[in-house]
Amino acid sequence: MDGKKIRIYRNDEVEGVIAGIPRGHYHLRMAIVLKDQVIVLHEATVAAIVRAYVDIVTHPTRRAVAMVKRTVDKTKKHGYASVQQVDADVDEDNVLDIIEKMLEVSKA
Repeated sequence: MDGKKIRIYRNDEVEGVIAGIPRGHYHLRMAIVLKDQVIVLHEATVAAIVRAYVDIVTHPTRRAVAMVKRTVDKTKKHGYASVQQVDADVDEDNVLDIIEKMLEVSKA
């Protein structure tokens, strides 16, 4: 995460999660309410987070996954956003290295 500020939020710093499909919209929005800010995510991002979580916790050996932003206009299913987070071709060990480096930087 070159040059980007890294902030780790512990469970006790998350005040709540709010999710719903706003009136006049078709897709979910999810707000993560933190002690110092609110982060609102669109459904496609939430779906990518869920896919990554399920891929790791339900697989007998998988320990990490990376996703990258891609535009999928011509191949997307009906109702899907054009911009999606899709699986990146990154070795699990490299992903773990990135996560561990972020954890170390956040301690400094």
